Amino acid sequence: MHHSAAEDALREFAEATGIPVSETQAGRGSLRHDHPAELGSIGHTGTAVSDDIARQADLVIGVGTRYSDFTTASRTLFANPDVRFVNVNITGHDAVKQAATPVVGDARESLRALTRELDGHRVSDDYVREYSEGQRRWAEVVERTTKAADGGERPGQAEVLGVMDEVLADTDVVINAAGSMPEDLNKLWRAKDPRQYHVEYGYSCMGYEIPAALGARLADQEREVFALVGDGTYLMMPTELVTAVQEGIKINLVVVQNHGYASIGGLSEKVGGERFGTAYRYRDEHGAFSGEPLPVDLAANAASLGMDVLRATTVDELRDALRTARASARPTAVYVETDPAKAQLPPEAWWDVPVAEVSTRQSTQLARKRYEENLRERRNHL
Repeated sequence: MHHSAAEDALREFAEATGIPVSETQAGRGSLRHDHPAELGSIGHTGTAVSDDIARQADLVIGVGTRYSDFTTASRTLFANPDVRFVNVNITGHDAVKQAATPVVGDARESLRALTRELDGHRVSDDYVREYSEGQRRWAEVVERTTKAADGGERPGQAEVLGVMDEVLADTDVVINAAGSMPEDLNKLWRAKDPRQYHVEYGYSCMGYEIPAALGARLADQEREVFALVGDGTYLMMPTELVTAVQEGIKINLVVVQNHGYASIGGLSEKVGGERFGTAYRYRDEHGAFSGEPLPVDLAANAASLGMDVLRATTVDELRDALRTARASARPTAVYVETDPAKAQLPPEAWWDVPVAEVSTRQSTQLARKRYEENLRERRNHL
């Protein structure tokens, strides 16, 4: 969508027909978050309204999408027994996915042609009211999840996004790639510009964020760039910060520290592994990873690489630090320790992560039972 510069064509199509729009990670920001036809992200990391509408749809028009595992909720999302697909894609093998009627062509020109062909057609008022009510309910979820009740408390990860939403301008760029943050961003970020949302999530590329921030800043120095990096990703590859300092490339690094691998911990719990080894802790007397927390100080590390570093321990301090970083002319890191007890929103749709068939652990046995139940919902659209 973005490579074709098809955003205006998409908006005109949606406004002419009333057909709602859901977005993949790669297409986020194609419509502003508050557009009347915008339902937000789709699939495993999707919004409730987007996934509910997808389950009922009798026709799905895929524009530039590859129908990835997350997008289709591992082939369980499009549940209407009569659903059919029309796919617009410049790549033939993506155009025929889901046993679709393929349209091999440019997204922008194809959408313009489709708008002309559908001149006079509009979905029913009842359908518009249905998805509009779903939009309203989801907007309430986003507001409730991202806004802290007390500015003096430690923020959760979702509240970090809420504070950033307050501080950043519409044209500022948010970059992320790996961990639990892409899921929260996909559900909760209110994209205001087609180039604001920059999340590489094809293969959960740990370490992409900082070099991508350098590239985005060099490409357009009128935009402030914020790279969101979890502690696991920071430990993987922080070294391009030295390049930012050396070359004077103004990027804003937001280091979100929860002292562990939140994404892998969640997956471990899902498959019955009980988050084994996913927290930064010493071993206890029995050899398990439940001892005292490790004295990891990523803010000190960023400072040692030449970054200006601002520490924030509360919601209010985070807001002030982000404003200071944004106004600075130097590469700046904002370091915030989050409260891991503030849980993420649960997924709205399934994702196929296999679970051991044979195990003595009750948690794994229960996870396997749930896994087999979900497998039965999988469909092949042939």
